[in-house]
Amino acid sequence: MSDDRDRSLTEDAAPRDPWTILRRATKARIGLGRSGNAIPMDEVLRFQAAHAMARDAVHAMLDVAALERDLAPLAAIAVASMAPDRATYLRRPDMGRLLAPDDAERLTTLRGPFDIVFVVGDGLSSTAVQRHAAPMIHACRQALPELSIAPVVIARQARVAIADPIGAAIGSRLSVILIGERPGLTVSDSLGLYLTHDPRPGRRDSERNCISNIHRHGGQSYEQAARTLAWLAREALRRSLSGVALKEGQNADTLESPGTMPRIASE
Repeated sequence: MSDDRDRSLTEDAAPRDPWTILRRATKARIGLGRSGNAIPMDEVLRFQAAHAMARDAVHAMLDVAALERDLAPLAAIAVASMAPDRATYLRRPDMGRLLAPDDAERLTTLRGPFDIVFVVGDGLSSTAVQRHAAPMIHACRQALPELSIAPVVIARQARVAIADPIGAAIGSRLSVILIGERPGLTVSDSLGLYLTHDPRPGRRDSERNCISNIHRHGGQSYEQAARTLAWLAREALRRSLSGVALKEGQNADTLESPGTMPRIASE
């Protein structure tokens, strides 16, 4: 009798949090509770810590020398966009899409032909690139052993489209840029990957295939992303296209011929 009364008192004093089960299914901030009219202090501190990590990811400088070591035995060459510094890069996205003229000339000295060139761009999270770019490229090499690979190009202050002039200058049939995604308040080191067939200046974003959310916090693994890229790369070369006309997992025999518009089901 005494044990039952003690158990009842304990349960009444510390009622079970009904959000506990739901928090196991998501990293979103749910059921934060409150302390008076405010959010509890521990949640405020967690939010501030996540915000600080996101800011650090955006402003951190890419350690190019360390990345080159991680990419070995692959050769690598460092280039820059037209954005001279981080502040300009954040205000002028257009400059991050353009390759510095002197670097374009350097790349032509390495000109292929190659099947594929991997471009590593710092993007909006140098943290993601520093952690994931090298193992991701090594996984892609294993998934695509039959393709000739150009030296890896490391681009600073880079946006996605900078892979277009790089691919054209180095003479590659495909470009794959691995770039740091915009940090969130739950994941600040997410890597994205964009594939373009026949890269050249003037390509549209609709002509790229994207594989996103590559990270260690519930995102895609390197191996999973590499398998997807291998399928897309082979089909892009076989069909001479990429982007919205090439859907992951789509039966290759049903793809529209290059240069034709996708058929709309309602027509």
